[in-house]
This record gives sequence, C-alpha cells and structure tokens, in this order.
Amino acid sequence: MTGWPQHAPTAMILLQDGTRIPGIGIGATGSAAGEICFNTAMTGYQEILTDPSYAGQIITFTFPHIGNVGTNPEDMETINPASRSGVRGCILRANITAPSNYRAVGQLDQWLASRGIIGIAGIDTRALTARIREKGMPNGIIAHQKNGQFDLEELESKLKAFPGLEGQDLAISVSTTQTLTWQSGEWTWGQGTEEIADPDFHIVAMDFGAKTNILRALASQSARVTLVPATATAQDILAHRPDGIFLSNGPGDPKATGTYAVPVIQQLLKSGLPLFGICLGHQLLALALGAKTKKMHQGHHGANHPVKDLGTGRVEITSMNHGFAVDGTSLPQGVEQSHISLFDGSNAGLTVPGKPVFSVQYHPEASPGPHDAHYLFTRFFNLIRQQKGLPEQPEFSAPGQAAE
Repeated sequence: MTGWPQHAPTAMILLQDGTRIPGIGIGATGSAAGEICFNTAMTGYQEILTDPSYAGQIITFTFPHIGNVGTNPEDMETINPASRSGVRGCILRANITAPSNYRAVGQLDQWLASRGIIGIAGIDTRALTARIREKGMPNGIIAHQKNGQFDLEELESKLKAFPGLEGQDLAISVSTTQTLTWQSGEWTWGQGTEEIADPDFHIVAMDFGAKTNILRALASQSARVTLVPATATAQDILAHRPDGIFLSNGPGDPKATGTYAVPVIQQLLKSGLPLFGICLGHQLLALALGAKTKKMHQGHHGANHPVKDLGTGRVEITSMNHGFAVDGTSLPQGVEQSHISLFDGSNAGLTVPGKPVFSVQYHPEASPGPHDAHYLFTRFFNLIRQQKGLPEQPEFSAPGQAAE
C-alpha cells in the first residue's frame, strides 16, 4: 500500500497515524481532509460522489474500474446540481480511462475537477480497505499537485485540525436554505424523468441532505413534495398541510443534528400524520423516540447489504451509506426493531406499533443498487391512504405482473 507508483506521484494520502500513500492525481488540485471510508458498489460512482450523505468523507472505491462509463447530468444526486457540498475526495485502484457508454457526455477526471473533488489513482485499495476493516475509518488528507511537490508540514497541520465526524452537524451544510417544490418522477430508460402533473398526495420532506432519486420515488407515488430546510419548525411544516412527512438521508452525527431536529420531530409525531425516515432521518426519529445512536467501526457503504424485514421474513439486498447507527438495544418500550442487517446484526429499521410511523437505515430508492426495498415507499403511501379512506396498493407484485 505504501509502494510508489510506476509514474512519478502527483498525489498523496496522509493518514492520521503518519502513513503516507503516494499515487497519481486526478480531478481537482489542492488538499482536503476527511474521514476515509470504503464503498463496495460496482456501479453508480457518479451517484455516490454526489450523495450529500458523504459530506466530510473521502471514498475508497473497492471496485477497480471507476470512470469507465463517464458522467452525465441525469445521474446527479444533489438537489442543486451546482452544489459542491459533499464528498471530500475519492481513491481509485486503476487510472481513469476514456468513457465507454452511450449515456456519457463527459469524462470523470474533468467532472471531478469541475466539482472541486480531489482524487488519487494507482492505490492498492484492497490493502486500504483491509486496514479500515481492521482499525476503523481513519481521518486522512488527500492532496494533488501536478508538480508532485507537497508541503508535508502544512498537510499535517490541516489534518490535525480536522475534527472528525463525531459531534459534527453536517446536515446544515448540505440542506436547502429555502422551501422548494418537487414533482419530477423516477427516471425511465429512454424517456428521462416525468413531471407529475396532477398529484394525489402532498408530502413535506425535511432536507438533511436528500438525494434526488428519493424525491423522485416519492413523487412517482403521485405526490407533490415540498422540501423544507433542516432547521424548519414543526409549525412551518404543518402549515403546508401535508398528507405525510418524510425525514431524509444526510451526513454527520445524528446527535449533533438532533439538537434542533429532534424537538421538531417530537412535535410532528404528535400530529398523527404518517411519518417515514431514511438513513439520518431514521437515526433522528430514533433519538426523538428515546433511543440512542452510536459511531460505527467501519460503517456500511455499498449496494450489496442484506437486510431482513422482521415483519415479513423477507430478505432484501439494499444500498447503504452510514457511519452512525441506531443502538437496537436502546429502543424504548413501544418502539420495535423492524429490520436488521444480516452482515453484523445492527439495527436497520424501526416501527411504532399502532402509529403510522416507521423508518429504515438503508436507501430503498437504490441509486445505485437493487430495487428490493422499493416497496417501502408504497408502505408509506398506504399509511396515507388508510387515513384518507382510500384503497391500499400492493407492496409487491406477483411474478410477471405489475403492481396496480
């Protein structure tokens, strides 16, 4: 992992224990400190690199060929395509090749530079991943200079000043600052996204770092989505007269974000409206219900995580991206664990029996990833239909038969 690459190094990773890893620089020049994690997904690198949940992190891709399908404007996960908030850098095994995909309109190296993302290639990502699995996610700094000259003293100082993710409210840095309306449905091959012209439902989503494909999945259930800032009050949210409330994904320590979000969620729970949370939204809901969260050793980042739905017994392969988790042993009376990770047994979902409230730790919109958990959006809207006295929709389709 510490051997020099064949070409003169133009980039470097410096870990908090002093380890230096040289490589070939890609993307933007400069330096950035962050927590180094690894992602095991084999597809969807553009979606991963624009997921606001990665704010403050440097991603090690375990799949060796990243960049070979290029980039395009349709696969962006940030609500604001011009926003640079999010991932601090990326670490690749193989150097970026020319794109080979009919949807590509740009090359990854240039796209990274345009978004201010620093990258490094030529790294033994297997060794780095094994190190993270053994010792946990380290703080590190990634640097890229075309002349290969680095001020190590400055880099060490910058790394030392990085506070890490524990205790950090990063949702505030990626949340929308104004109320927005979203009515674009899910992307369809060859057709793109479709505007939902006459929606049946209205959802208010608290934006802690929402992904566009989550909003698309909500809109595709015939909904208009009103996106509000992470700091919105319960009065602000309820004034929109929603049919349901959604708590989005996002980055950082849920305890830090919870200082302002948890009291709001507790008030929203009293409204009796259906409420659905994902990722950070799941953790914040747990805190609002009286449970605890904790920092994970290596986190869950990838599109191949098996999860069991304890209610149905079904096992689904899911997309995950989180470095904090709900402590399943801390759930108070009246709150039940609904899903568990089959990798390590950690909590992956909760429900409140007798109330229209539930959440999951993973990403059922699956961008990237399989669509095994897409039924959860239908489950959420069925709670709304119940309150409105409307017929419910089937969560799952029979083999060879589309849902009604």
